[in-house]
Amino acid sequence: MIKFYNTKSRKREEFIPIDEGKVGLYTCGPTVYDFAHIGNFRAYIFEDLLRRFLSLSGFEVYHIMNITDIDDKTIRRSIEENRSLQDFTDEYVKSFHEDVETLRLLPAHEYPRATEFIPQMLDMVGQLEEKGFTYTTQDGSVFFKISEFDNYGSLAKLDPDQLRSGERVENDEYGKEEGRDFALWKGHKDSESNVSWESPWGNGRPGWHLECSAMSTHYLGNHFDIHCGGVDNIFPHHENEIAQSCAATGEEFVNYWLHNEHLLVESQKMSKSEGNFYTLRQLLEMGYSPESLRYTLISTHYRQKLNFTFDKIKSSQKCVNKLRELKRRALLIDIDAEGRDVEKLSSDMLGKFQEKLGDDLNISGALGELFVWVNDIFSQLDNNEVSVSGAGSILSTLNTVDLVLCVINDTCNDEPSEEIDALIIARNDARANRDWSKADEIRDKLDALGVVLEDTQGGTIWKRK
Repeated sequence: MIKFYNTKSRKREEFIPIDEGKVGLYTCGPTVYDFAHIGNFRAYIFEDLLRRFLSLSGFEVYHIMNITDIDDKTIRRSIEENRSLQDFTDEYVKSFHEDVETLRLLPAHEYPRATEFIPQMLDMVGQLEEKGFTYTTQDGSVFFKISEFDNYGSLAKLDPDQLRSGERVENDEYGKEEGRDFALWKGHKDSESNVSWESPWGNGRPGWHLECSAMSTHYLGNHFDIHCGGVDNIFPHHENEIAQSCAATGEEFVNYWLHNEHLLVESQKMSKSEGNFYTLRQLLEMGYSPESLRYTLISTHYRQKLNFTFDKIKSSQKCVNKLRELKRRALLIDIDAEGRDVEKLSSDMLGKFQEKLGDDLNISGALGELFVWVNDIFSQLDNNEVSVSGAGSILSTLNTVDLVLCVINDTCNDEPSEEIDALIIARNDARANRDWSKADEIRDKLDALGVVLEDTQGGTIWKRK
């Protein structure tokens, strides 16, 4: 059984997808007005863990992540730099995809950009207007009337009697305790240069909240499984998404809402004024490895505040090194030996590893089970109690774990190393049996896969060409 904490109900719920064996997943992506910082990647790493675990559990996941390339911030920054909106945002879209690759995030199946979905947004505004959920102001802006939507505030647990309905807010983000009619479509302002599109209400551009509703329902349908984001998105962004989506379609919108907590830096809120604001690129320039940063961001439960410290990065690197050392040691085994049942130990650990993750992505519990097993296996290796077949079990287990952690192997996205590791073990077995012809044949297969072997006094090591 898999359970997730659903923000909607404020409790753990068994996960049951709408379509058996399939999961529709929507995650709030970057607003491309600057390089993504580690607070952003705390959310993206959590969502990557979720997707990898669902895939490991046998689900076919269809993942959509939006790119907000039009809002107050992108427009303001592009004007400040005297660049077109597309030219300005293209730079940061490119950098975001580079950062995704660096941190080994599974790329979303679709990355819709808001500026590509203006027709769908206009259609949704039209639907809402027809159903009486909107009003239009003199400047051609269209607002959603929250007083007409009975369940407004249900996600954020707002008191409907205290919502300040009837007042309008034009900016995309507003105070946490406020509830105001929000802009679906914003009439064009001279201060926004030439950024506008034609609409039945006059030239203008979409409100931020509308963008996600149009893009998510386009790919996943009006009703889908999981929507993720940071806790700061609960209100107003996700609350507004629910209101406009349900009002427009007359259907349920999302079954499970998963939100990650904030990231702190050395126990302080991250901000440029405090001098503790870091992008991924800055940390890489400081000499920290991508795998240590990924491990740091993934190893704290998503619903707990993550205290990002430089000591924690160093500790994470040690954990990664230990896992990689175990793999290296297992690959060196080329003799048969008597030992404990490594296969059962590994199978039991994997069962516990997945069981912990199935409990609302309890990653700390899963890592605890992993390193109990790691220490046990190292003890057997030190006592020469692991056979060639046992080594194969160790490597297979590490590969399975790395489908989630993605910090051990050279790659863990689309080229798993199980085949390479199995061939190396088979070659070592052939060499132990003095079957030189078979050993050479396997070496040729590895060469065809782009793998170079080097036989040293300490055993066989490998690298890619």
